Amino acid sequence: MIKTIFFDLGNVIIPFDFRRAYTRLQPLCNYPVTEIPQRMRGTDLVLRFESGQIGPEQFVKEFCTVLDLRISYDEFCDLWTSVFLPEPLIQESLLANLARRHPLMLLSNTNPIHFHMIQANYPLLKHFGHCVLSYEVGALKPSEQIFAAAIAQAGCEAGECFFTDDLAVNVEAAQTHGMDAVQFQSAAQLEGELRARGLL
Repeated sequence: MIKTIFFDLGNVIIPFDFRRAYTRLQPLCNYPVTEIPQRMRGTDLVLRFESGQIGPEQFVKEFCTVLDLRISYDEFCDLWTSVFLPEPLIQESLLANLARRHPLMLLSNTNPIHFHMIQANYPLLKHFGHCVLSYEVGALKPSEQIFAAAIAQAGCEAGECFFTDDLAVNVEAAQTHGMDAVQFQSAAQLEGELRARGLL
């Protein structure tokens, strides 16, 4: 029997598109939109930020160095959080329905700049009692460490946890740890999975 329900955050609850930020970055640096993500992938900067190895100020400083940017911290944060689209992928009514019956938790690879902005602008997060976040745990999905932290936070057996994520590699990792996990494809598909388990 499922006792705790875990949701990934990005592209499960809140849609995002990094091209929105790259398009805004392009006029501020000397690199075309297509080269910006390539330059970032050539570093371990995002990995260190999302695993809590560096804080927001250090991240912004190093990011600006990589792209030769000359913008303030606040300007960067506004740009960096523009990746998120305003309309959630899941209706708040679904989360409210679930939360009346089971503890809801977030299990997300994220960083403090993104997460604090989401907390402030997406009221539906109020339905989640706990958050297991990569930058707080010090590890990213699909690592064993973050799933162990999630199961410990749930306070029940792995097999009593349901998890949904948009990335197959994270779903497979959750299943390896004994969780009941499905890949998110749409709100309707997820609702069907939840109903099949008697969670709605």
